[in-house]
Amino acid sequence: MLKFEKFKLDNGLTVLVHEDHNTPMAVLNILYDVGARDEQESQTGFAHLFEHLMFGGSVNVPSYDEPLQRVGGENNAFTSNDITNYYITLPSANLETAFWLESDRMLSLAFSEKSLEVQRNVVCEEFKQRYLNQPYGDVWLKLRPLVYKAHPYKWATIGKELSHIENAKMEDVKAFFQKHYNPQNAVMVVGGDVTLEKVKELSEKWFAPIPAGEKYVRNLPQEPEQLAEVSETVYADVPLNAIYKVFKMVGKTDEKFPVYDLISDILSQGKSSRLYRSLVKEQELFTDINAYNYGSIDTGMFVVEGRLNEGVDVEKADAAIWNELGKLKQEMVSDNELVKVKNKFESVFEFAEMNLLDKAMNLAFYELLGDANDFNTEIEKYQKVNKEEIKEVSNSIFQKSKSTTLYYLSK
Repeated sequence: MLKFEKFKLDNGLTVLVHEDHNTPMAVLNILYDVGARDEQESQTGFAHLFEHLMFGGSVNVPSYDEPLQRVGGENNAFTSNDITNYYITLPSANLETAFWLESDRMLSLAFSEKSLEVQRNVVCEEFKQRYLNQPYGDVWLKLRPLVYKAHPYKWATIGKELSHIENAKMEDVKAFFQKHYNPQNAVMVVGGDVTLEKVKELSEKWFAPIPAGEKYVRNLPQEPEQLAEVSETVYADVPLNAIYKVFKMVGKTDEKFPVYDLISDILSQGKSSRLYRSLVKEQELFTDINAYNYGSIDTGMFVVEGRLNEGVDVEKADAAIWNELGKLKQEMVSDNELVKVKNKFESVFEFAEMNLLDKAMNLAFYELLGDANDFNTEIEKYQKVNKEEIKEVSNSIFQKSKSTTLYYLSK
């Protein structure tokens, strides 16, 4: 049971406090309710660009890293299609430095042409190195638009195309900041060797004076149900042929999400899993194969991806994947198989509770989804999943008419 206290400032900032006096450290984690799904289709990659801009200094603090390093702190951030998350870890005695830095850039981020140019170049270089000039790097740039027809999940976090970042203008950047980076659009978690009273005091001092910002209602287009099989074949300079097969699935808050998650574990968690045992070890069709989902807030993706052994016929490998998926539709999983993946989930989940930063990030995310306390009931939801549900969901999702496949083949 992960214990925490919660309060809200008048400007709308939600604050969660987790006291853990077994460590001399503290963490301050701020999750902003903005991701790539909140971008315009003509201006993608902005959420990720902004993650970089937030480290470019504020009006009052030109160098974000320097004062933090002086007090023994570390920081980082990440962006997804759903959220942007920033965190600082430092000795708890220096906690106020974290409050100062995070509140300052929320209120007074420096918008200089120099900073924009520097970070724009950094992101463009990342786009080229990780997505355009790397084997299999552009898979999701090609696959997402095949999977999604309406929802903004159809572009990757890095952006739909490089030109959107190259052409980012200062007025567009400022507008994005004013809309999304404000107290009422954020969840802050403070954990470690801290007290509720001290966090309240520092929150009032550093964050309460920041204006709440204008409230907006997110109105994203709904993704239609897929009724026909979609497939595409591309050729690239890669060492091995690969198959990427995607099925649309429920979002993170859906009561059936644990069923989908356990199905992916049954298929590919470890070397005793179905896909590895059958398709890698026994039939020697693939060098590696995995099944997973993105845990998206809206309509998600259940993915099966694998790289073929040299000389293996693509149609044969594809048929073998369908055969394994078909077994889940036709037969009940064994008690031992289901217990194994449930226990593995529980051990991984509880292990995350041992890490201070993981606890803070999880509390922030579950609070964004609706209630941070749902984190404490997550294991129970997974343990309730039964064999009948595994078979029922498998029959619902693993249909050719609901599949999207990218055959990514070597030239």
